[in-house]
Amino acid sequence: MDKKARIYFCTGCGIGDALDIPALQKLAAKESKGGETRTHEFLCGEHGRAMLDHDIAKDGVNTVVIAACSMRVHQDRFAVPPSVVMERVSLREQVVWVSKPNDEDTQKLAEDYVRMGCVKVLKSEPIAPRNVDVAPVVLVVGGGITGISSALEAADAGMRVVVVEKASSLGGWVARFGRKFPTRAPYTDLVDNDIRERIAAVESNDGIRVYLNASIASISGQPGEFDVTIDAGDKRATERVGAIIVATGWRPYDARKLGGLGYGASKDVVTNVELEQMLARDGKVVRPSDGAAPRSILFVQCAGSRDKDHLPYCSSVCCRTSLKQAMAIRSAHPNTRVYMVYKDVRTPAQYELFYKRAQDDPGVSLTKGDVREVRVEDDGSLSVVVDNSLLGPSVELAADMVVLATGMTPESTEPTLRLAYRRGPELPRGKYDFPDSDFICFPYETQRTGIYAAGCVREPMDTDACAEDAAGASLKAIQCIAATSRGAAVHPRAGDLSVPEFFLQRCTQCKRCTEECPFGTLDEDEKGTPKPNPNRCRRCGICMGACPERIISFANYSVDMIGSMLKSIEVPEEFEEKPRFLAFICENDIYPAIDLAAAKRLPISPWVRFIPLRCLGSTNLQWINDALIKGIDGVMLIGCRSGEDYQCHFIKGSELCGVRMSKIQETLTRLALEPERIAVKEFSLGDWGTLPGWIESFVEKVNELGPNPNKGF
Repeated sequence: MDKKARIYFCTGCGIGDALDIPALQKLAAKESKGGETRTHEFLCGEHGRAMLDHDIAKDGVNTVVIAACSMRVHQDRFAVPPSVVMERVSLREQVVWVSKPNDEDTQKLAEDYVRMGCVKVLKSEPIAPRNVDVAPVVLVVGGGITGISSALEAADAGMRVVVVEKASSLGGWVARFGRKFPTRAPYTDLVDNDIRERIAAVESNDGIRVYLNASIASISGQPGEFDVTIDAGDKRATERVGAIIVATGWRPYDARKLGGLGYGASKDVVTNVELEQMLARDGKVVRPSDGAAPRSILFVQCAGSRDKDHLPYCSSVCCRTSLKQAMAIRSAHPNTRVYMVYKDVRTPAQYELFYKRAQDDPGVSLTKGDVREVRVEDDGSLSVVVDNSLLGPSVELAADMVVLATGMTPESTEPTLRLAYRRGPELPRGKYDFPDSDFICFPYETQRTGIYAAGCVREPMDTDACAEDAAGASLKAIQCIAATSRGAAVHPRAGDLSVPEFFLQRCTQCKRCTEECPFGTLDEDEKGTPKPNPNRCRRCGICMGACPERIISFANYSVDMIGSMLKSIEVPEEFEEKPRFLAFICENDIYPAIDLAAAKRLPISPWVRFIPLRCLGSTNLQWINDALIKGIDGVMLIGCRSGEDYQCHFIKGSELCGVRMSKIQETLTRLALEPERIAVKEFSLGDWGTLPGWIESFVEKVNELGPNPNKGF
């Protein structure tokens, strides 16, 4: 398009006091190929915004550079129509708040950022609106408490809902259980199970279609346009849906794996789930071996949980379940003695009052200890050996029944969704076999765009938490449908309208883009040529960094664009003794970490220039090569933490960057440069206080090597 550029400089927040703004205006006019400049002392204020709106609407400005504060603040104030190309230049956080005011190096730093901002907008193109004919339907897989709650929440918000349940009725585990933990003041008494009312609400809702005795035969397509084939008995149905909620629930840990705890050796050793179903029938408990009422029942807490050989995690509800069952037993059988052996009792928030109620019952005895063995005596009675107990170093307790409080695991790993995705038919599973995602920032998201996990398939939780989780997942599904309808990304680049463009004429079918995309965005044809599914895309650019032919780009983000930005940096001659360093930084964690450090006025070397990347996984080796040839003395690549507890918003961007940088040695050898001039470092957002210090140490280390010999060439 024919670009009419205008560069706006804010002089507030100390920017005008620390920099020569007229000199920057003159530079901006040159670098933007004749673009006009404006200044305002309060650009994010009402009058500043009015000036911007007027210039766009009346003067036909379609290319804008905002030289002011960080791109992470005032995003609403500086929003522009998709037809306008816009770039933010952080003169506040990345220049005047971290460098000496009115200093030559500080001015040079600002000049380079202005150059890069102008280059970026000149290389960018406006994003054409992409309207998608979405299906305003939410598919819920699973009809337990989470699935029911998800369906009701989505239907109440005006969505049509399709529920697929493998059983012959709705309700899941909760329909088989008795009363629930207390959920209202004084939080000491059990409450009725309301699952029947919830089921009736689903069955009577005209906006919800339920398939029972059903399973998913296949799911193809992408958000807004998922085509779902359902096997329901001897019938097959098809539905088009916009988003999917996986609410397949949980199953108890297999007590048969707990050798030494008596399960299977005696009928009178049962699990907490088996006891719950016994209580739910008529409120009574009988000893399975002879049908008699037990005189004593012992609960073994954390049976297999918090154990590296079984379930390393806490299932969060087992303590409350056992306390609830103990109170139910005492109510139905006042003469029955209840013992509970625990590692720790975990009853958060108001449930502590519930715990105290159980403690006050004289028929309930609780002790901390490690259950070493549940022994079946010759007469069929049970003896429980407890080590490290509050009662002594080793004690032996007799009980008529033993209840193993086993933990929760995600429901079957057998095929559930049967996605027609190149990256596999099911959700990727991570730690402890739960669906893998960046659970810290996006608790419902999975690695498949538009598919959300909720309830106990995501992590162990009680019924109330499942209902709350269902509401969150339903909201995410609705947001996904709304965003997809206007061609926008859902997260973490929410609202981003760009999508990758593929120049397939030069594609070599190497498959790196399809293999490295963490989200299954790309399928392949029979030759291995990528087949884009733009609604699945998270706009991270990992495919762009993966492509050795550099045929993948975005209208506002490309290999050429970033390369041109770094080439615009002014590199002083060697004799000036003013080195230059380049830092490619992840915009999700590292960019805000720099902002936080700047807010605390932690100094950062004025010799360092930051270029934010959508994800470190979008790094292309050509940028490193270009930087070193230009004479940049050192290059840093700083991203989110990878590994088991990764924090990367795009799952494995930092990991992929590390792999790619391991291949840079050939370039360094060709240019006769030391490997110490390149550093890949991972930080969390919480490390903002140490980040400037690490940058300074890298600068000092490279300065000891001397200047890049390519300066001046």
